[in-house]
Amino acid sequence: PEEMALTVGAPLLNFWARRHLDLYSQPAVVHTGPKALLINGQSSSGGDAFPYYFRALGLGPIIGERTWGGLVGISGNPSLVDGGALSVPRFAFVDAAGNWAVEGEGVSPDEGFEMVDRPEDVAAGRERMIERAVEHLLKELEKPRYKRPERPAAPKRGPGEE
Repeated sequence: PEEMALTVGAPLLNFWARRHLDLYSQPAVVHTGPKALLINGQSSSGGDAFPYYFRALGLGPIIGERTWGGLVGISGNPSLVDGGALSVPRFAFVDAAGNWAVEGEGVSPDEGFEMVDRPEDVAAGRERMIERAVEHLLKELEKPRYKRPERPAAPKRGPGEE
């Protein structure tokens, strides 16, 4: 989950220019446009961590309903002789300020973006969360945004080049 959040929020750092090719970005995959995240009560574990990181990085609004809050680390659990297994929490989430966070509380949507996809709407082919996200993103696309630069003229590298 951490790697996902950092990739999604990775800022454009620079471009590389290779002879006779278009500029390519560093990191290789960068999303400079507006973003929104949909969450619901079925989201847990990484589905709790991802929206937490998305908010911490300020990537865009979080839309929907509070996540489940099941962010706890389960690893290295032994198998039992009869083929069963134990599932024992071994580590828990602490925020950057040193507080317990997310587990048992989840991540809530941003104010003004709280909504639930009602079963009757979904059955009728309508998903309000997606509609709200599209509405928001279309408004954001109307704002001035990042424009990729053109390839600059070749640099002057030799003596006497001006």
